[in-house]
Amino acid sequence: MTTNENTTAATHRDETRNPEHTPRISWAEQVPEVYKAMVRLDAAARRGVDPVLLELVKIRTSQLNHCAYCLDMHSKDALAAGESVDRIIQLSAWEESRHFYTAKEVAALELTEAITVLTDGFVPDEVFERAAKEFTEQELAQLIAAINVINAWNRFAVSTRMVPGHYTPGQFK
Repeated sequence: MTTNENTTAATHRDETRNPEHTPRISWAEQVPEVYKAMVRLDAAARRGVDPVLLELVKIRTSQLNHCAYCLDMHSKDALAAGESVDRIIQLSAWEESRHFYTAKEVAALELTEAITVLTDGFVPDEVFERAAKEFTEQELAQLIAAINVINAWNRFAVSTRMVPGHYTPGQFK
């Protein structure tokens, strides 16, 4: 395909896309103290958590919560941090793609799902125990905090219909 053909194909794809939705409300502007508290909580929760592992957890949580805004953000941040496209793509099917991840990452992803999707009303003991074997108590406590914080961010973004696609890697770091 020539450069001109590539440009034409890209333009055609853009022309056929649906329009962006409009956000319902700018919650950060309406409740700035809550937003600032979330930013501080996020910073505290991620201390000591491996940045790549943290992005994998944030992406998986955002997939489970159907948060397109956070998927956009954390996929871009993960790529900018050197994460591979393959590992990001495989996150939605990590149980069948365990060979892409370390034992520690698998334990974190399993814990992420158990905390995010509380279908049984609790985190199963065996899930917690597998995570406890891979992380120190301090690391595990930080990971649990980070998982809960991204769930909160997802809920703000989904409920207010934040628009994905405009995030630049590292924009909010």
